[in-house]
Amino acid sequence: MCQHQPPCPTADSPDREAARQVAHHPEQGWSLLCNGVLLFEDTGELLPDGQIIAPHRPLAASRVMKAA
Repeated sequence: MCQHQPPCPTADSPDREAARQVAHHPEQGWSLLCNGVLLFEDTGELLPDGQIIAPHRPLAASRVMKAA
């Protein structure tokens, strides 16, 4: 799917979120990456095979929110 050089990480790679965006819709809260991954603003993902990756915000962000 990816035509970039060097190629972007595949959808099953641990670093799949590093792939380039091919569509970005911030008003709807999602981006499509060149490896076929739908990346949502809450950090959840939908992989091309239909697998759902739950949101995974960093713990440091949640600590900041609690302290505020």
